[in-house]
Amino acid sequence: MEILTEIALTVRRGAYSEMPALIQRALDLGLKPNEILNKALFVAMEEVGVLFREEDIFVPEVLLSARAMQAAIDVLAPHMVGETNIKRGKVLLGTVKGDVHNLGKNLVNIMLRGAGYDVIDIGENIAAQVFVERAVQEDAQIIGMSALLTTTMGQMAEVIKALEKAGLKGKVKSLVGGACVTQGFADKIGADGFAENAGQAVSKVRELLDR
Repeated sequence: MEILTEIALTVRRGAYSEMPALIQRALDLGLKPNEILNKALFVAMEEVGVLFREEDIFVPEVLLSARAMQAAIDVLAPHMVGETNIKRGKVLLGTVKGDVHNLGKNLVNIMLRGAGYDVIDIGENIAAQVFVERAVQEDAQIIGMSALLTTTMGQMAEVIKALEKAGLKGKVKSLVGGACVTQGFADKIGADGFAENAGQAVSKVRELLDR
C-alpha cells in the first residue's frame, strides 16, 4: 500500500514531526498496528541499519530515524491491546566487567528497539555471572556484549564459559562487538555472532534468531 511506503520513507528521513498524522491516517484506512509495524516501521529501521553499516548515513541521522520510530509507536501503542507478536525477540545488552564505555551499546539498543526487538540494557561493568543470571530472569534469547578496551575483551570469553557452565550455550545466543573486537576473536572465544557496528547488530540478531 502507498501509505506503508510513505511511512517507511518518513522514518528513513527522520521526519518525526510528520509521523503522528501519518500513522493516524494509516489506522483510519483500516490498517492493523502489526501491519504498520512489520511492513513499514521495522522494514525502514532495518534499512537504516544497513545504510549506517555502509556509512551512507551517520549517528545523527540514525537518532532522527529512531525518534520518528518512537513517534509512530506512541500513536500505535493504544491500539496494540490484544495484538500478538509485536516484539520480534528479546536481547540482553551490557558492557563487560571492567569496561564502562556505553556509546556503542546504547546505539545498538536504539537500533534494535527501532527494529522491533525487546531490549534489556543491564548497563556497564557487568560480571559474567550477572549476564547469565539476568538472561535467565528476563528469558532473553540473545546476550549482546560490548567492550571498548583490549584489556576487557577477555571478559566476553568468561560470559560464554558461564553460559556453557549453566547449560545454556546454544540456547541463549551470544553476540559480541566493540572497537577492539574482531570476527577472529569472536570465533576464538566461541561467540555465536559478531557485529562490527550498530547497523550490523540488527542484521546479526535477526540471523541468530532465525537459526
